[in-house]
Amino acid sequence: MLLALPVWPQVASPIEGAPVTTTDDEMATPPPVSGAAFPTAVGAETRSNYIRGGVNFQTSYIDNLYGGTAGHPIGETTFSLLPTVTIDQTTPRQHRLISYSPGFIFYRPTSSLDEVNQNAVAEYQLRLTPHSSISLNDTFLDSSTSFLSSNSEVGGTVSGSAQSATPEIVPPFAQELSNQANAEFSVQTGRDTMIGISGMATLLHYPNPSETSGLYDSSSRGGSAFYNRRLTESQYAGATYAYSQFLTYPPNSTSETQTHTISAFYTLYLKKQLSLSISGGPQYYLVTQPPFPSSSAWQPSIMASIGWQGQRTSFAASYLREVTGGGGLLGAYKTSSANISARWQIARNWTAGVGGAYANYSNVSPALFSSTAGGHFISGDTTLEHSFAKQLLVGLEYDRMHDSYGGVTSLTANPNSDRVSGSISWQFMRAIGR
Repeated sequence: MLLALPVWPQVASPIEGAPVTTTDDEMATPPPVSGAAFPTAVGAETRSNYIRGGVNFQTSYIDNLYGGTAGHPIGETTFSLLPTVTIDQTTPRQHRLISYSPGFIFYRPTSSLDEVNQNAVAEYQLRLTPHSSISLNDTFLDSSTSFLSSNSEVGGTVSGSAQSATPEIVPPFAQELSNQANAEFSVQTGRDTMIGISGMATLLHYPNPSETSGLYDSSSRGGSAFYNRRLTESQYAGATYAYSQFLTYPPNSTSETQTHTISAFYTLYLKKQLSLSISGGPQYYLVTQPPFPSSSAWQPSIMASIGWQGQRTSFAASYLREVTGGGGLLGAYKTSSANISARWQIARNWTAGVGGAYANYSNVSPALFSSTAGGHFISGDTTLEHSFAKQLLVGLEYDRMHDSYGGVTSLTANPNSDRVSGSISWQFMRAIGR
């Protein structure tokens, strides 16, 4: 695993999600520069200082399971066994979280598709001094399906930071290994001023190229610096500079995209746990792939986000427009993407959730590469859960995915896929000391 460090606010526990200050001296770290996903837990899910584990049994029907470029839809029933263990501990200076979930998935009638998945998250956050903090985060995934059970233990998928929200191409049923890491250190230099630096790295690998024709292994890395100023108790503004390098590895070649982004941001905390943010500025990109000539230009970069976490309801949404590379495609792409996630504790033992994602890619240098001109991705899901005696959980879920990319044959033959699933989980929770 790679190490990573998304910023930890100078004030509130990241588990509690409270972003505003507790004293006149302490500052918050707004979403545009925090690097962390908005929390989605509600009710009892927001607890810390525990060890939690359990086993989830799930059965699903997928109406369109296809492999590689065969282009023949296959209706499959799956049976999944998903054990999970999570350790979460918070002290006045530290927060530690480790979550690991292997998955054993059995397909019928096509038993040759049976697989073992892995999902792991590690976080470590440390307040070095009363006004400086550091945090480490790493997410690893080994899977051959994008239909994964949601795990509220490890946070949400909607981020208010552009570097953390860069989208990827999503092949629904291809073996994929990915690792994402972010790093940040921040210091409050005055009563109303803060500075910070960060780093990020990602890896994306497709072990079976026959399943992902038109997509390639890729990696990225970069860093950023920010200046954050508190205007009032509920308003923050500042500026960021970010550099990113995206590498894609087609046979016997390497495609490289570099970006430099300068942006200003503004965040308004309407309530203790409700924030609105917007950021934007110019972005310069440079694309190279020998033997083609280089291509470069300036484009605007824009991001907006909203996050709310209440005792019974959580909601997060973001929109991002920027030039990016990697993610499985050759070249650089002007990307517009949006994500939304919401959870609602309807009653003491009932919780519902919805989520959605959209991304549109347009190649900014189509003359240089024999690759796709672009495409789009849309997904949505809805869940309903009912708990019995705090240890038994029954859930229903519906998911739909649509991929459309010209030149990516593994995604064009059958672009739509639906899944209906039911699950039953046994879980336990034990408190641990601070």
